[in-house]
Amino acid sequence: MRMSLNMKQHKLQTLQAMGLGPVWQRRGLAQGVEHEQGASVQSEESLHHIAALDWQPLTEMIASCQQCGLCQGRKHAVPGVGDMQAQWLFVGEGPGRQEDEQGEPFVGPAGKLLDNMMVAMGLERGKNTYIANIVKCRPTGADGKDRPPTPAEAAACMPYLERQIALIQPDVIVALGKSAAVYLLNLDPSTAVSSMRGKIHQRQELPVVVTYHPAYLLRDPSQKKQVWNDLCLARSVMHELQ
Repeated sequence: MRMSLNMKQHKLQTLQAMGLGPVWQRRGLAQGVEHEQGASVQSEESLHHIAALDWQPLTEMIASCQQCGLCQGRKHAVPGVGDMQAQWLFVGEGPGRQEDEQGEPFVGPAGKLLDNMMVAMGLERGKNTYIANIVKCRPTGADGKDRPPTPAEAAACMPYLERQIALIQPDVIVALGKSAAVYLLNLDPSTAVSSMRGKIHQRQELPVVVTYHPAYLLRDPSQKKQVWNDLCLARSVMHELQ
């Protein structure tokens, strides 16, 4: 059963009182973002339009978006995948090469690891879970390799994720990696993942738990214990909210 906003806020206050904090307030990603060549913040008219879209027109708008330069190199935009009424929302950084080719997030080795992480939590891709990214097109550097999205690219794309969150109405968001965490929580891009872990953050009325990106775990498997602790924290938040 879905809880009311007041009930969720009360539960979050209870969790914070238990020492599972601090809680960060999100202020709005576009605020203070400098203009970059090839990327622009959505206009007020566009924001109102996106905020009223249902799934199909939202997906179509993402597929045809030219709001930033990432559209120029994409094969496919990658809106997201999963249960559109999921309690769990997992948010990553952006599509990689395989995701760009297939149009679905987390389909490469990092995606297989994410699937295993969800199974360990008693979850499954597509069942009560939704997977999305901060940006919907693959960010690449001059060398053709994947790179993190810039603040302006994230600001241009964030309204789509905002609308997805509003449509899904998840109970818990798990931020996978640094980019997902700093843009969801509107933190300084230099903030380290290690400083964001082990806390329940708050994005508006939603609890957010930060952990390492699965791709990072593939490079450094020694962090798996820390990630499991983060997932257990997220699971405890969900249990408290139910």
